[in-house]
Amino acid sequence: MPSTARLSHFPIAFFAMVMGLSGLTLVWQKAALVVNAPELIGYGLVCVTALVFSVFLLSYTVKLLRHTDAVRAELAHPVKLSFFPTISVSFILLGTALRHLLPTVAFGLWVIGSTLHLILTIFIINRWIHHQHFEVNHINPAWFIPAVGNILVAIAGVGFGYPSIGWFFFSIGVVFWLILLTIIFYRVFFHSPLPGRLLPTLFILIAPPAAGFIAYTELIGGLDAFARVQVNIALFFTLLLLTEIKRFAALEFFLSFWAYSFPLAAMTVAVLTYYQLAGIPWTLWVGVSLIGMTSLLIGWLVWLTARAALRGEICVADG
Repeated sequence: MPSTARLSHFPIAFFAMVMGLSGLTLVWQKAALVVNAPELIGYGLVCVTALVFSVFLLSYTVKLLRHTDAVRAELAHPVKLSFFPTISVSFILLGTALRHLLPTVAFGLWVIGSTLHLILTIFIINRWIHHQHFEVNHINPAWFIPAVGNILVAIAGVGFGYPSIGWFFFSIGVVFWLILLTIIFYRVFFHSPLPGRLLPTLFILIAPPAAGFIAYTELIGGLDAFARVQVNIALFFTLLLLTEIKRFAALEFFLSFWAYSFPLAAMTVAVLTYYQLAGIPWTLWVGVSLIGMTSLLIGWLVWLTARAALRGEICVADG
């Protein structure tokens, strides 16, 4: 946990790291089923993810109790507001990752995460509707996070025996994904470019269709035309962003780099799921390549984050 002096600057964006680690856990769990990867990797990753989440949740809870004004400031911030659902998404993803290992614990985490996410979604949409200071330049792909979280509820919901709840959350997520996608493209096409700090959030464009494909195939128990549309949109966004790799590589490190992680992990699981359902040979090769890419990326992000923490560049006032 950060020192008391730095705790007031503990960023809500830290929970995006938990999403990335959870995503990597789900990647290796899926890899164990599809390409016979060692199950031990998935077991180890879920333990690490649970530990990191516990430390971050305790730290942010203490921040809430001791530095309430700092939390209020984040809630009022047009960008940081959208990162609050990363807490509920972390509960949901951990519940999903643990459903075959500790079913009772996993179900409890899923219920807590789903309930909290619904509350946060309603709260954030109310803020968007009744705002007094938001401008079009404030919107960025991080605003997708509340929508993506709703979609993720459905993935484990079917396995826990609550498909109707899954459909409820999936419906919310898909509708707001399409609404926000239109607004975000309007913003990036016709207004000033995203600042360097927020440029990595473009990868979040991948997450809704990739996660949507996974959730939808769970809900219908197979593959149909709409499922194919979602996975192919996600593949297109992935290709589009990979053509911009030089632009991303030139950026100075920020915690927003963790926006690369979960979307790429979701894309990896989606492609492996697509291979399971359709049996198309090239999807297996793409999936295996993405396993390696996602693992290397998240390892790199962990190293960059640890280095920045040791240098005292994290948990400081915004520059």
